[in-house]
Amino acid sequence: MTFVLVAGTTETAGIDGISAAGETPALMAHTPAADAELVAYGRPVFAPIVPVSPEGCPTPGLVTRAVRDLLGFDVVVADAGLAARTAAPSVGFGSDPGADVRSADPVPDAAARHDVAREYAAGHPDDEFVVGETIPGGTTTAMGVLRALGADYAVSSSLPANPLALKREVVADGLDASGLDAGDLAGEPIEAIRRMGDPTLAVTLGLLRGALERGADVTLAGGTQMLAAATLARHADVTADFDVATTSFIADDDAVDVRAAADALDVTLHVTDPGFVPDEHVATDHYLAGVAKEGVGMGGALHLADRAGVPMADVRERLFARYDALVGDDGP
Repeated sequence: MTFVLVAGTTETAGIDGISAAGETPALMAHTPAADAELVAYGRPVFAPIVPVSPEGCPTPGLVTRAVRDLLGFDVVVADAGLAARTAAPSVGFGSDPGADVRSADPVPDAAARHDVAREYAAGHPDDEFVVGETIPGGTTTAMGVLRALGADYAVSSSLPANPLALKREVVADGLDASGLDAGDLAGEPIEAIRRMGDPTLAVTLGLLRGALERGADVTLAGGTQMLAAATLARHADVTADFDVATTSFIADDDAVDVRAAADALDVTLHVTDPGFVPDEHVATDHYLAGVAKEGVGMGGALHLADRAGVPMADVRERLFARYDALVGDDGP
């Protein structure tokens, strides 16, 4: 099994109030590169930060890394257009970050990125792919492609109070800039990504299609961004079975209904509760407050741990050790 982390950036993340995937807007550009290094090495290498939200919530990548410590799975970073360099072993699927979704053509090379990712996955030898993502602002671009395709699913947020009104306004501006009405690109998933999406969606769709075409098992590890990828796949006439694995924080979010969306898309949904409890550790209190509900494949990693029979208590213990070493008073 290979865990593929699709890492990219979009200028959409720079819109004030859209994302909590970084302590400041300037540091947010480093978040995906740092996440990749954390999952690959357990600590930043080139990245100058350990990603935290403005409230101090640690990146979900620490949870994914904690599970990797326990299971030892292989990781490949799919570079879908990072704004900052990463030392993580990576495969390139386009070098440019995505533009602001409010522009007419935020991912002009969506087709090329998709095709290269599809070719890569089709030739990969492993029998199972688990695909996660890290891209600040990604739920807004996910909403963009959903509306372009005519789907009305809500999207989650890395913020405790989901700024859905702001996201809808941004998406409406994007549709206007592209000369589109909602649903105009139904059945045209690549065009929907090109005109309303971000680079990680193009690469994720390509990886999913390529792996399924050679008969591999695929789990999309994430929340509403991965449900957007699943929607793109169904609009690409993908009929094969695949799974989506997410966290209880997404499944319990009143702003979204991931179970209904998964049912509508005919995908198997796995929801894993890491068992965080109040005041157990500073690393988990923020998650319980609704910050960083998903990301960096956290839900998929937790599902892998649960599937392997690893107690969530072991995952939490490893997470706390990782957090204390990297973010605590004695960390770098």
